[in-house]
Amino acid sequence: MTRPPTAAQRRIIEAAEPVTGRLAGTETQLAALVKRGLAFRHPRPPHDHFLTPAGHRIRETAALLPEDAPAADTPAPARAPAEAGVFAARVGGEEAAAAGPARVREVHSAWQGLLELRRMTSPGGVTDRPCGWERTHLVQAAALALEAAGHRPAGADARDGGYRVRATPQPEAVAVHEPDPEALRSCAATLEKAGWQAGEHTDPRTRQRYLLASPRRA
Repeated sequence: MTRPPTAAQRRIIEAAEPVTGRLAGTETQLAALVKRGLAFRHPRPPHDHFLTPAGHRIRETAALLPEDAPAADTPAPARAPAEAGVFAARVGGEEAAAAGPARVREVHSAWQGLLELRRMTSPGGVTDRPCGWERTHLVQAAALALEAAGHRPAGADARDGGYRVRATPQPEAVAVHEPDPEALRSCAATLEKAGWQAGEHTDPRTRQRYLLASPRRA
């Protein structure tokens, strides 16, 4: 099995920019991460280094040993994103989620970073459709698009209203629930503008309307 990253490499991975995975370190350190498949060097100037999907998985699941622990093939228990210091879009239903100008700035920065990730990894540098990271993080990606556009995530009490993004049995689709019909249609417009396909459906059990959204490919 692949050896876990060294302590120095763990620090570089954990310090990567949210969403984009842009890395900072010496050329030797970054080259070592590239060699292990945890980072790549962007072909266009200024030739910055970014986490690969494997590098993102290591950071997001916090499958990293404590610095004082011996190297081993068994990863440490996963930590919650907030504990790992990783940005997390609000999918709806969070307890006592903080709000205010600081959160707005954080979300805006994450969305701009995601657009940059699209530009760097999409053919022709287009930013009008989801990138590979979004296709493997559907719930988080859709929630970020909604939160960045100013939509309100639902609180712990579903009766308060707001959106909720949830995974579905379909491999490339998420469900977006919003009790207010007008707000639901607004969510659909936001997702379509962000490069998703979104259509309204009716839950056969509850008769409530919801969106089924998937990343657009072309």
